[in-house]
Amino acid sequence: MTNESRCLLASKCAQAGGGHCTNHCELYLGLHGLDGAGGRSGAAGLAEDYRLVTLKNSPARADQPGAYKAADAYAQTFDRQFDAEADRIKSLYLYSAKSGTGKTTTAAALLNAYLTAHYIGALKRELQPQQRPAYFLDVNSWQNEYNEFNRPRVPDAIAEPAAKRYYAALEAAKRASFAVLDDIGVRDVTEGFRGDLHTIINYRVTNRMPTVYTSNIRMADLPAVFGEARLADRIADQCREVVFGGESKRRRL
Repeated sequence: MTNESRCLLASKCAQAGGGHCTNHCELYLGLHGLDGAGGRSGAAGLAEDYRLVTLKNSPARADQPGAYKAADAYAQTFDRQFDAEADRIKSLYLYSAKSGTGKTTTAAALLNAYLTAHYIGALKRELQPQQRPAYFLDVNSWQNEYNEFNRPRVPDAIAEPAAKRYYAALEAAKRASFAVLDDIGVRDVTEGFRGDLHTIINYRVTNRMPTVYTSNIRMADLPAVFGEARLADRIADQCREVVFGGESKRRRL
C-alpha cells in the first residue's frame, strides 16, 4: 500500500504511488513524521481533520467560488518568502456572518499550501526547512487554556500544565513565519488575554509576517468587540477581507 493519500507532497512528487512512496520516504518523514502526526505538519498545530486538506480537495471549495478565487491567488504569493526583494506576503481576513461556511477549512488549506511551498522551496534552494514554518492557533481553545489556569482555587496540577500549553502556543503563534488565528472575534475577554492576543498580532504585523484570520465579525466591527481600536487597526494593516457566503454546512448529513 502506497502513501500518496496521506502526504501533502503527493501532487508535486514524481515518486507518488510508486515503490518508494512509503512511511519511510525521507521527505514524508520530514513533513509528516513516521506516524503521519509529526514532522513539520504536526508542529503546525492543526487538528487531525485538517492535516491533509488542500485548496484543491477542500470540501468548502464548491460552495465558495469567490473566496477560493482569492485563496488561490493568495497562495501564488507564497514563493515570495524566499525573495527578500519581492513584495511582502500580505494577510487575509476570512469572514462570514454564520459559522460552518468553510472559513476554518480554507485557512487550514492555506496553511498547508504555505507549509508545502516552504518545505519544497527550501529543499530546492538547498536550505534547511524551518521546523515550524507555519502554526494554527484556535483562539477559542487558547482562551480556554487561559481560563483554566486563572480560575480561583484551581489546583496547581491543572493550572501549571494549562499555563505551559498557553504560553507555548503564544510563542509559536508569534514566531512562525505564517500563522492562522482562527476565530479571533472572541467576546468577554479579560484585559490579560486581550493583551496577549495583541502581543501576537502586534509582533506579526511589526515583523511583516503573513497571517490568516477567521471570524464571524466583520473587520470593521472588531473595535466594538475588542473594546478598543488598536488591535483592530493592527489586524487591518496590509490585510484583505474575504467574505464567505451561504448557510452553515455542519448540519448536513
